[in-house]
Amino acid sequence: MSPKLSHDTRILLMIVVGAVPAVVAAMLLLWLGDLTAKVQWTITVVVIGWWAAFAFAVRERIIRPLQTLSNLLAALHEGDFSIRARGASTNEALGLALLELNQLGTMLREQRLGAVEATALLRTVIREIDVAVFAFDGEHRLRLSNRAGEQLLGAPASELLGKSATEVGLSECLTGESPRVMEAGFARGGGRWELRRGSFRQEGRPHQLVVLSDLSRTLREEERQAWKRLVRVLSHEINNSLAPIKSTAGSLKSLMDRRQRPSDWEEDMSRGLEVIGARSEALIRFMQSYARLARLPPPKLASVDVGSWVRRVARLETRLPVDVTNGADLTIQADGDQLDQLLINVVGNAVDAALETGGRVRVGWQAENGQLEVWVEDDGPGIADTTNLFVPFFTTKPTGSGIGLVLSRQIAEAHGGVLTVGNRWGGRGCRALLRLPL
Repeated sequence: MSPKLSHDTRILLMIVVGAVPAVVAAMLLLWLGDLTAKVQWTITVVVIGWWAAFAFAVRERIIRPLQTLSNLLAALHEGDFSIRARGASTNEALGLALLELNQLGTMLREQRLGAVEATALLRTVIREIDVAVFAFDGEHRLRLSNRAGEQLLGAPASELLGKSATEVGLSECLTGESPRVMEAGFARGGGRWELRRGSFRQEGRPHQLVVLSDLSRTLREEERQAWKRLVRVLSHEINNSLAPIKSTAGSLKSLMDRRQRPSDWEEDMSRGLEVIGARSEALIRFMQSYARLARLPPPKLASVDVGSWVRRVARLETRLPVDVTNGADLTIQADGDQLDQLLINVVGNAVDAALETGGRVRVGWQAENGQLEVWVEDDGPGIADTTNLFVPFFTTKPTGSGIGLVLSRQIAEAHGGVLTVGNRWGGRGCRALLRLPL
C-alpha cells in the first residue's frame, strides 16, 4: 500500500492539476504556431516557472494559517494562554476562526486564573481553620493534612503523608456513620470529636475527606456559660430572700436587746417572724422548683391519642374557654403524663396573656412533613423580648416561678421534638408550636 499523501502535498497537486488544461492548451498553441524555437522555449520556461511559483505561493497561503492555528492550539494545550493570532476579524472565515481562537485563549486564561485563586484560597482556608482536615486515597493512605491535623497527630505533614490510616490512628474515621460524635484519643489528647466524612475524586481516583471537630472545648465553654447563668440566677433569687431575712432578724435582735421595750414589741416580733417565715417559704419553693427542673425523668413511652390529649388539657382550663380546632386522628408514642404537663404549662401561659386583653385562646394539631404539630395561639399583648423566654427562673409574672417553659422544652426535647414560642405574624398575641415525631 502506497503511503498516504500529506495535506500539503495534496493541496499542491490540486493546484497543479487545476492548471494543467490551461497550460497544455497554451503549449499546443505555442508549439504549433510559426514562432521560432528560441521564442517557443523562452515562453515555455516562463509559463512553467510562473505556474510552479504560483502553485507554491497558493500552497503557502493555505498552509501557513493552518500552521498558525496548530501552533495556537498547541500553546493552549501546554497551558500557555498568552499567545494571540494576528489577522483576527469578522470579515472572513479565516479571520473569524482566529478571532474565536483568541477569545478561547482569553477565556481559558481567566478560568485558569480563577481556578488558581480558588485553589489558593481553599488551601489557605484548610490550613488556617481550627478543625482537623485529612484526605485519604483509595488505599487509605494519607494524602493531605492541614495545620490542625498536624497538631492533632503530633507530627508534621512531611512525616504523615503516605502513611496508612492505621499508622496515623485514623482508621476508625474511615468507617461507620457520618456525621457522628466519637470518643477518641490522639497525640494532643483525648476527648469528644464530631466526625464528618465525604468522598471526592482527584485525577480520576476516589479519595475520602475526613473532618474532625473538637467538641470538648466547645462543650466546656457552653458548660461554663451555663454555670455562670445558673449562679447569676440563683444568687439573685437567694439574695432576694436572704436580704429581708437578715434585715428583719437584725431588727428583731435590736428589739430584744433593749432594756425598755415598746408596748407593742410583741406585735413587731410577730410581724418580723412572719416576714422571715414568708421569705423562707419562698426560698424553699424556689429550690424545690429548681430540683424539679433538674430531676426530669426520661419519658415512659406509650400510645397517646393526640385528639383526646389536647381536648382533655383544654377542658382543664377553667378561667377561660379554650377553642379546640380538631385535626386528623393521630396516635404517637410518648409519655402521656409529661405531655400533659407540657401542654398545661403552654395553655396556662396563653390564658394568662389572653386575660390581660380579654382575648381568646385556640389550640389545634395537624400532621406536617412526618411530624405532629400542636399549636397554641392567644390574643394577648404579645412578648416584648423573646430572648429570655427559656431562661430558667426568668418570669414576667408576679407569682411565676420561671420554670414552666423551660420544663416544657425539656419534655419536648426528651421526646425528640422541639418547642418554639414567638409573637404571631399579622396580629397581636403569641403562638407556641410543639413538633413531635410521628
